Amino acid sequence: MPLPLYLLALAVFAMGTSEFMLAGLLPDIASELDVTVGTAGVLTSAFAIGMIVGAPLVAALARNWPRRSSLLGFILAFTAAHTVGAVTTSFPVLFATRVVAALANAGFLAVALTAAATLVSPDRKGRALAVLLSGTTMATIAGVPGGSVLGTLLGWRAAFWAVAALCLPAALGILKGIPTGRAKEEAAGGPALRAELAQLTRPRLILVMLLGALVNAATFASFTFLAPVVTDTAGLDELWISVVLVLFGAGSFVGVTVAGRLSDQRPGLVIAVGGPLLLLGWPVLAMLADKPVALFVLVFVQGALSFALGSTLITRVLYEATKAPTMAGSYATAALNVGAAAGPLIAAATLSTTAGTHGPLWASGLLVAVALLIAFPLRTAIAVGRSTEVLQ
Repeated sequence: MPLPLYLLALAVFAMGTSEFMLAGLLPDIASELDVTVGTAGVLTSAFAIGMIVGAPLVAALARNWPRRSSLLGFILAFTAAHTVGAVTTSFPVLFATRVVAALANAGFLAVALTAAATLVSPDRKGRALAVLLSGTTMATIAGVPGGSVLGTLLGWRAAFWAVAALCLPAALGILKGIPTGRAKEEAAGGPALRAELAQLTRPRLILVMLLGALVNAATFASFTFLAPVVTDTAGLDELWISVVLVLFGAGSFVGVTVAGRLSDQRPGLVIAVGGPLLLLGWPVLAMLADKPVALFVLVFVQGALSFALGSTLITRVLYEATKAPTMAGSYATAALNVGAAAGPLIAAATLSTTAGTHGPLWASGLLVAVALLIAFPLRTAIAVGRSTEVLQ
């Protein structure tokens, strides 16, 4: 894999750390800025919504810009948003920085996904995507726990400063390592924006976007609420929360890496094997969550299966959107973040039911079940090099 892919992954690591670490910082932010924890929680929703809306919008605006300049501009805007966020004493200003950061993140990821696909041969998009998404999985392994520890020791502002600092070497790497090829020239020789947007009417593209969103919703439904499972259900000390999050992140890294080698040529195999195992794993985890050893093992396994299946489906989005060369990355980004926004909302609604802290785990199983019920009769639409009359 070319070096520029790893430079993009470094930036994705910084951005993923920012997106995920906020949950552990909300109580301190609420206390210092004199708002309720519920109000502070709006910061998370603002970021997710900004990612969903921002991906196609910013990608459309940036489609005629030089690719390297776009990536550099997005990461510098992301850095500036965190710098302002680290020094502000106003909650509305902090809210605004999260929106700006989300838009920059969405634009960066949309362009980076497209750029990653062009840095390798057409039959290696899955492996390129695996390298790029390894930045997100490494954020769950190292960035999120690190940000939580930093916030505990030095305050939430220190975590914001750390994310801003991480962006600087990534920006330098992009400046030095990303080819100077101009997206404007590619767009001029390719389809018009209207034609690229028209690809969203293709049933097979909509199918893989929907499946990717459902699987990602299942992932974030449980990931977001692992903390109470660790402390309330398993009865472990709060220090074990970071251990469980690291295990989930380590599993996700393994899943993305393994799937990256299969998703280009054998996506049907990943879905046929990984899908049922993922579906089985969530209810099993719900039933065995009170046993620490089983919890640790199953969290790792579910992390691996979730990201293996999710990354394979997002790879299929890039394949199905080949006639939208400058917008394909934004479609993949939107699918990911629809799931990331919807999953926690669905899971939160289950906490007040009799399922309690087990509710998110059962919700994840239900979401995966829905995805598989949709995918099974249309499975030929997902396989490489095959088509289905139903979806033509």
